[in-house]
Amino acid sequence: MEFKHVSVLFDETINSLKIKPDGIYVDGTLGGGGHASGICEKLNENGLLIGIDRDNAAINAAGDRLKDYNCKKIFVHDNYNNIKEILNELNIDGIDGAVMDLGVSSFQLDNGERGFSYMQDVSLDMRMNEDDSFSAYDVINTYSEKELFAVINKYGEEKWAARIAKFIINARQEGEIKTTGEVVSIIKAAIPAAARRNGPHPAKRTFQAIRIEVNGELDALEESIDDYLDVLKSEGRFSIITFHSLEDRIVKDRFNNRLNPCTCPKELPICVCGKVADVKKVTKKPLTPTEDELEVNPRSRSAKLRVIEKL
Repeated sequence: MEFKHVSVLFDETINSLKIKPDGIYVDGTLGGGGHASGICEKLNENGLLIGIDRDNAAINAAGDRLKDYNCKKIFVHDNYNNIKEILNELNIDGIDGAVMDLGVSSFQLDNGERGFSYMQDVSLDMRMNEDDSFSAYDVINTYSEKELFAVINKYGEEKWAARIAKFIINARQEGEIKTTGEVVSIIKAAIPAAARRNGPHPAKRTFQAIRIEVNGELDALEESIDDYLDVLKSEGRFSIITFHSLEDRIVKDRFNNRLNPCTCPKELPICVCGKVADVKKVTKKPLTPTEDELEVNPRSRSAKLRVIEKL
C-alpha cells in the first residue's frame, strides 16, 4: 500500500520555522515526508534534514518522496523523544528548528492491517513501530478492569469508560478478543443507544486511548519537549501540531514552564531563584486549519499548531 498522508497546516508550519537555507532541521514525526518536503524545498545543498520515525514504512516512503531534493538528508528509525541521543550519535550539537506532527498518518489509519481504525475489522495491533512486541491485543486481553478503565478514562476522556471496561472483561470470559470489529461491538453494547445517536463514532475515544497506551505517546511527548528546546540554537524554532486536548495541554504546559521557569514561592515579592526564560512564544494562540483546508482534509479539524523560539 502506498504511504499517503495529507500534511496538516502545511504552509503555516513551514512558514513558522523561518528556515535558513543552510540550516539543520529535524522532523521528529517524519510520516510520509509531507512537512519534510516543505523543509527540503527551502534548504540548499549545505542544509540538512534529519527525519525520525518509529515506522519503517514511513521512512521508506519519505526517502522515496524526498530523493530529488538536493539538501543533505539523514533518516533515523527511532522514537522522536530520543532526540539528544540521536544528535549525539550524529555529532551534531544544535539544530535550527524542529517540527512534530502528532497525528496518526492517513496511511496508518487507512491500512487495515495496522488495526488503528475502528472502521475496519482486522487483528488488534495499533503499533506505530512494528518491531515492538506490545500491541492493542495485549491491552484488551491482559489488562484488569481497573487498568482498562484508567486507560480509557484518562487517554480517551470517555464518559462510559467504566461500562466499556466491564464489558471487555465480560467478553473475555467467552474467549480472547482478537479483532478491532469485536472491540467495536463490545463498545457499542456498553454505550446506551441514546448516547450513541449523537457525536462521533462510539469507538473513537476508546480506540484513541488504546493507541496512546500501546505507543506510550503522551509520556514520550512530555519527556521530549524540553529536550528539543535544549538542542535548539539561538533563534531556532520548535513547531508542534497536536490533535486532541491531552496532547495540546501537555505542549501548552511544557511551553509555559519554559516561558516562566521561576520556582520561587508566590508570596515572595521578587524572584530570588534567578531562573529566566530562554525561549519566547511565537503563537499567542494556537493556529488552526482554515475552512479551505477542512474542506480538503476533514481529518485536520482538531489540529492545533503551537510555535516557540529559542532566545
